[in-house]
Amino acid sequence: MPRTPTRRNTELLLLLGAIGIVLIFSAAAEAGSAGEVTADFWVLPVMLGLVLLAAHVVVRFVAPYADPVILPAVALLNGLGVVFLRRLDLGELNLKDRAGLSVFSGLGFKQLIWTLVAIGLFSALLIVVRDHKSISRYAYSLGLAGVVLVAIPAVLPSSLSEVNGAKLWVRLGPVSFQPGEFAKVALLCFFAYYLVRKREVLSLASKRIAGIDFPRGRDLGPVLAVWLFSMLVLVFEQDLGTALMYFGMFVVMLYIATERVSWILIGLGTFAGGAVLAHSMVSRLQLRVSIWWDPFSDARGKGYQLVQSLLGFGTGGLFGTGPGAGQPTIIPEAENDFITAGFGEEIGLFGLTALLCLYMVVVMRGLRTAVGVRDSFGKLLAGGLSFTLGLQVFVIVGGVTKLIPLTGQTTPFLSAGGSSLMANWLLIALLIRISDAARRPVLATPKEPLKLQDAHTEVIRT
Repeated sequence: MPRTPTRRNTELLLLLGAIGIVLIFSAAAEAGSAGEVTADFWVLPVMLGLVLLAAHVVVRFVAPYADPVILPAVALLNGLGVVFLRRLDLGELNLKDRAGLSVFSGLGFKQLIWTLVAIGLFSALLIVVRDHKSISRYAYSLGLAGVVLVAIPAVLPSSLSEVNGAKLWVRLGPVSFQPGEFAKVALLCFFAYYLVRKREVLSLASKRIAGIDFPRGRDLGPVLAVWLFSMLVLVFEQDLGTALMYFGMFVVMLYIATERVSWILIGLGTFAGGAVLAHSMVSRLQLRVSIWWDPFSDARGKGYQLVQSLLGFGTGGLFGTGPGAGQPTIIPEAENDFITAGFGEEIGLFGLTALLCLYMVVVMRGLRTAVGVRDSFGKLLAGGLSFTLGLQVFVIVGGVTKLIPLTGQTTPFLSAGGSSLMANWLLIALLIRISDAARRPVLATPKEPLKLQDAHTEVIRT
């Protein structure tokens, strides 16, 4: 039987190409912002490249049949994020001081350190979890851990959990992190296990309306429970994006499990109703909606952040001002929520479209993995992981472009911060582990010929 190719060399070539693009972008960003290509422009890209090559080696040995495109695409996103944060560091200084800024300082170097930690967790998960189905043994523990992680910021005093009006953080002295980022991965594992076990019950239909089969009333319990959980997150943590994330990923996984369009309609209806109800109770949500509706009515006050974002996109036009040649530092939170606005100004519509296409590639390869894997738990988990990544990108990009109200979510692999980076690399590790199982050839075991004395006999009476 011919040997099935592992495509690891393809992954290596794509990864080297991604590192090369990051290196070129770093040189262009330094030339645009500092007026010259400094002698150490290559340090951050090369250090990052070595870390990414180490991740490739781990994949080569412990997941040899994994999808060869996912790791290079994520590596390119992560690398561009590190270099752009370095560009923001340069933009904070006077022009004459920029060329002398050490590469071992600022947001760029800090993000590189977080990347090292994140890829360490990525590698550890791949080494420890050799079969994704083993995760299902700890599904209820992961579900409980996810709920606890989400609840921690809500019960802490505002001085330890609130940033910009949203209670999403845990701050312990100089250390701060977002437990909700890790909660989404834990909850995805629990949802996948639960829906595999309850799929047949949730697929039953009671009434057919307009050609769509709707579930029985007593089967709405799980959806209502997650809806209530999402509304509690929205009310107590003052964050629409996180509530939308949890509820959206559950409803979509429910649709994947049952193939019932009615669950999507019920999910959209219940969340929209809950959001309208929460709007009347949550002042921060009212503020977000009013800013979204007309940010220019208070362009120098409450709408300043969104207005600067829209002006940045408009300044960039089709081709952008060029790496390092824009003014992303005048956009508040350009290193976090609004990093796509900074990119949009400097690489333009075409460049930003290419950046979003990278996310689309990761999501599509993840969905392809969900189709190819042979077990139901793996299908649901891969589909949920892929959709969650795509939903998070939609929520944050939709907010900064005024398509939907601002939500405060981070842009995966681009925004500064360790929590989001580590959680999303864990998500990618799970996708790679499942893709290894999906692409691994099935070894056919030869069967011995059936002997006559072993054949079944049957007596027929007439």
